[in-house]
Amino acid sequence: MHSNHLLLEEPIRMATILEPSKASFFPAMTKIVGTLGPRSRSVEVISSCLKTGMSVARFDFSWGDADSHQATLENLKTAIKSTKKLCAVMLDTVGAEMQVVNKRETSITLKAEDKVILTPDQGQEATSEVLPINFPGLAKAMKKGDTIFVGQYLFTGSETTSVWLEVDEVKGDDVVCVIKNSATLAGSLFTLHASQIRIDLPTLSEKDKEVISTWGVKNKIDFLSLSYTRHAEDVREARDFLSKLGDLSQTQIFAKIENVEGLTHFDEILQEADGIILSRGNLGIDLPPEKVFLFQKSAVYKCNMAGKPAVVTRVVDSMTDNLRPTRAEATDVANAVLDGCDAILLGAETLRGLYPVETISTVGKICAEAEKVFNQDQYFKRTVKFVGEPMTHLESIASSAVRAALKVKASVIICFTSSGRAARLIAKYRPTMPVLSVVIPRLKTNQLKWSFSGAFEARQSLIVRGLFPLLADPRHPAESTNATNESVLKVALDHGKASGVIKSHDRVVVCQKVGDASVVKIIELED
Repeated sequence: MHSNHLLLEEPIRMATILEPSKASFFPAMTKIVGTLGPRSRSVEVISSCLKTGMSVARFDFSWGDADSHQATLENLKTAIKSTKKLCAVMLDTVGAEMQVVNKRETSITLKAEDKVILTPDQGQEATSEVLPINFPGLAKAMKKGDTIFVGQYLFTGSETTSVWLEVDEVKGDDVVCVIKNSATLAGSLFTLHASQIRIDLPTLSEKDKEVISTWGVKNKIDFLSLSYTRHAEDVREARDFLSKLGDLSQTQIFAKIENVEGLTHFDEILQEADGIILSRGNLGIDLPPEKVFLFQKSAVYKCNMAGKPAVVTRVVDSMTDNLRPTRAEATDVANAVLDGCDAILLGAETLRGLYPVETISTVGKICAEAEKVFNQDQYFKRTVKFVGEPMTHLESIASSAVRAALKVKASVIICFTSSGRAARLIAKYRPTMPVLSVVIPRLKTNQLKWSFSGAFEARQSLIVRGLFPLLADPRHPAESTNATNESVLKVALDHGKASGVIKSHDRVVVCQKVGDASVVKIIELED
C-alpha cells in the first residue's frame, strides 16, 4: 500500500498521531463543494477557497437573484484564471421547497407554548402570531399532531435559530400550531419542512425552469442539483428538459435526497441520476435520529457500488459562526470519508458563514487524515465481488490498473480518456494514489459550427474522489500512434512533477487505448 497509508485494524503508536501531516498539492482525495454567497463572493475569498481545496462551486437559487449569482460567477472565473485551479459549477434548484416569507426582514421571536398561524395569505406581514407561506395546499396535507419545522438554512440543531411546531388544528387554508421551543428567526426567508408528509409541489418548478434555461444555459453549468427528488421520474423529466437546451444535454444531474419519499425510491433514483446528494438537513428531520447514520452508510455504499458520486451535506454547521468545528462534527467528516463518500458539500458554512476559507481548509485536513486509514484493500475486494464475473472490458481494465498500482506502490495512475468514463471507473476502486485523468478533446459539429468536447468531461470529474483532471491539447487524439501518446504522457508527467505528486524513481501506472486495445503499463521514472 501507499507508504503513508495506515490501517486502524493494525496497532498504531499513539505518539504518531501527533506528527504533523505532510503538505500536498492536493489537499485531499475527497472533494469539497462550496456554496458561494454573501460571505464568499469576492475574487479574493473565492481564490482562497480554490487554493484550500474547493473544486465545485454551488449556486443556491433558494436565495438571491440571477444577477447577484452572475456577478459571483464572474468573480469565480477571474479567480480560476489567477489561481490556475479548475472549478466546476453546480446550480441548485429550489424545487418543492416550502418557505415562510418575511418581507420586512425583521427578527421574529417565537415563545414556547404560544400559538402561531401558518397562512397562504402572503399579503400578511410575518409576526410572532402569523407566518405567511408560499404553498396554498399545506392545510389539506396536515392534521392535528403533525410536526412542522421552520428555520433558516435548515436546521443547525441550535434551538435558538429553528423552531419545532405541532399542529393544533386546521382552519380553512390556515394551520394553527403550538410552538414547542422558543426561538428567534432572522432573515427574509425560512425553510418550512413538514415531517413525513407528502407535499404536492413539482420537483422542477416554473421558476427553476426559467433559471436553468437562462442562467444555466448562459453559463453552461456542469451539474444540476435537483432538490427534493422523490422519484426516478423526477430525474427523467429534468434530463428531458436539459436535453432541449443545447450544451446542457451534457450537464450531470445529482438527485438530492431530502425526505422519506426520496429515501423509499432511492434505488430507482440512483439508476437514473449521475450522482446523489444526501441532504441530511431535511432528511435528519424526516428520519428518527437513530436512523440517520444507517441511511448514510447504506446510501453511500449503493453509490460506491454503482460507481456514482455520493455527496454528504451538513457536516460542520457550527463553523458558520465558529473557527473550529465541534468534536462530533470533526468525527462526522472523517466517518463520511471512511463510509466512502466522494465529496463534502458546505452550505451555510461558506454561503453566509464567518470563516468560509478556514472551513474548507479544516474539512480538507480532516478528509486527508481519514483517507490515510481508509481500508482500501477491503473496499477493493468488496467492489470486485459486487461487480462479479464476467466483468465488462472497461471494468476489467480499471480494476487491473488499480491492482497493479497498489502492487508496485505507484505514486499516481494516469488515465487517457475522452468521455471521462474510464477514469471514473478507475476512481470507483478507490486507489490510495491520485488518478490523473488526461481528457483528450474531441472535435464535434452540429452542422453549423465546429467545437471541441472535453471541458465538461474534465470539470465533471472534479466531484469524484481521487480524480484530478488535466485537459490535453486537442491536437492529440485519445487513440493514436505511439509518438502522440508519448508526448501527451510527457505533459501529464510534467504536471505531476510540478505539483509534487511524482518524483524521480517513482513508478507510474498508465491506462490508455492503443488502436482497438486497452493497455495498462507500468513506467519507472529516471532522474
